[in-house]
Amino acid sequence: MSDSMRLKTHYISLAHGNGGRYMRELIEQLFAHYLANPLLNTQTDAVSLSLNGSDIAFTTDGFTVNPLEFPGGTIGSLAIHGTVNDLAVSGATPKYLSLNAFIEEGLAIEQLERIIKSMAEAAQQSGVAIVTGDTKVVPKGECAGVFFATSGIGIKEKNINLGLDQIHTGDQILVSGSVGDHGTAVMLAREQFGLKGSLQSDADSVYPLTKTLLELPGLRFMRDPTRGGLASVCYEISQAINQEVHLFEHKIPLHKQVESVCEILGYDPLYLACEGRVVAIVAQQNAQQALSQWRQLSTGKDAQIIGEIRKGSAHVVLETELGGERILQELEDDPLPRIC
Repeated sequence: MSDSMRLKTHYISLAHGNGGRYMRELIEQLFAHYLANPLLNTQTDAVSLSLNGSDIAFTTDGFTVNPLEFPGGTIGSLAIHGTVNDLAVSGATPKYLSLNAFIEEGLAIEQLERIIKSMAEAAQQSGVAIVTGDTKVVPKGECAGVFFATSGIGIKEKNINLGLDQIHTGDQILVSGSVGDHGTAVMLAREQFGLKGSLQSDADSVYPLTKTLLELPGLRFMRDPTRGGLASVCYEISQAINQEVHLFEHKIPLHKQVESVCEILGYDPLYLACEGRVVAIVAQQNAQQALSQWRQLSTGKDAQIIGEIRKGSAHVVLETELGGERILQELEDDPLPRIC
């Protein structure tokens, strides 16, 4: 039996890229299995490295979205924000990015120009520079318009130690704003199922949000809930610390349009992607201060304390508005076609 049989499947599916169980198994049982080395860490958004006496963070990401332009952004601005955000939640100041573009034959130059312009604007607003890159063109039908792959370098703040291993029982869970906006906005932009709406993607740099917490005593961990959404981040935390992540449903901020779309189509908004939100774990005595600091920012005005870390088995428990409880399982099937 080949090593690939350990995945219990013979072929790759879209679910292998959704941020859930299949993606985790693919990374752990194939990529990490063969590429393992002392520096490879599959549990972080950016790896911490020491270079000539300086502490840096290094990350890489790929982007594919349909449609290429959506309310609140484009695949170009999404690539910048996604890379910047992975550095920011790791406690770094984003500085330099690389860009690889895979362009499909037949893509309109006018549309590509709009996408690159939005990318340039996002980079300028995020305070980063694209300093190197590469371009490939593939035959028509082999790419959905354009794909981007980016890598980023940021400067790590001194004496900042964030990680899953820093989380303790009693710590509070915060989210910086409403969840599921990006996934819902992209779906509405496709005008599928006869649905339309005015919802904007939350795609944005989270660096202002992360920066304001870095000097806060009791900051344990930060993550941006992209593929797999809030529920997947919480599941990852529960498994890593072997404790219960307890969420309060009535505290989780949701836009009315997100709630309505999910009710109509049967989606769970807690599994839908965000592209401009932060989940932070903070010591109980510092949680209110963290919340106050976030709410002073335009991107954090809807922030909430949504849960806490409790003793117990490694589960994510959602306490409903009616007082009941349900366990949020790890994401398996792809809830939507690729949206980030």
